[in-house]
Amino acid sequence: MAGNAWLDLLDGDGATMGSYFVSEVTVIDVTPSAHGAHLVDVTVTLGCDHALLGAERAWDLVRTGRLNHTRMWRELSPEDKHAWLSVALWSSKYQRQGKPDAPAGQVFVLDGRHIVDEDSFYCAIGETVNGPGGYFGWNLSALDDCLCGGWGATTPFTLHWNFSTEARTRLAERVNTGDREIALFDLILEILEERGVSVILR
Repeated sequence: MAGNAWLDLLDGDGATMGSYFVSEVTVIDVTPSAHGAHLVDVTVTLGCDHALLGAERAWDLVRTGRLNHTRMWRELSPEDKHAWLSVALWSSKYQRQGKPDAPAGQVFVLDGRHIVDEDSFYCAIGETVNGPGGYFGWNLSALDDCLCGGWGATTPFTLHWNFSTEARTRLAERVNTGDREIALFDLILEILEERGVSVILR
């Protein structure tokens, strides 16, 4: 057993496009590689909680440079949307490397037409802030973290939420916060506004 490691995913040019932390890495087989006399191919078993089934499509789009327009996630199943968000998270530190956050005072426009559940909200706000395949949280806690900086936007900023009435209807699920129950849509608004985001519902 080799222990824990970071598993880098490479694009067609051999550059790192993302990575996963993996645990319990066990080497099963080592053979000479067809890619060079000084290389070996290693077969391993490993554990990885964040490499989700359904992520292959999104990684392939990143690898081939075809993740180049918004709303490519909208027809995905709920499970595949969650996998899409995992790719956005684990590829974001490479996509954003060297990029500063947008300065405070920016105006972002969130398209609510395709927000049908919690994951589609994160898909939509991720690309609103960071472009196609962008990441800006994949759960409420991560959204709050992103609003503290380092993930593409600096508060305070303004968010114009278009088609918000439809989104409010679809995000009506009640969330227990420990001391109360609140609609998911309203809780998202609270998190945004507490971190200095002025939300304009349209």
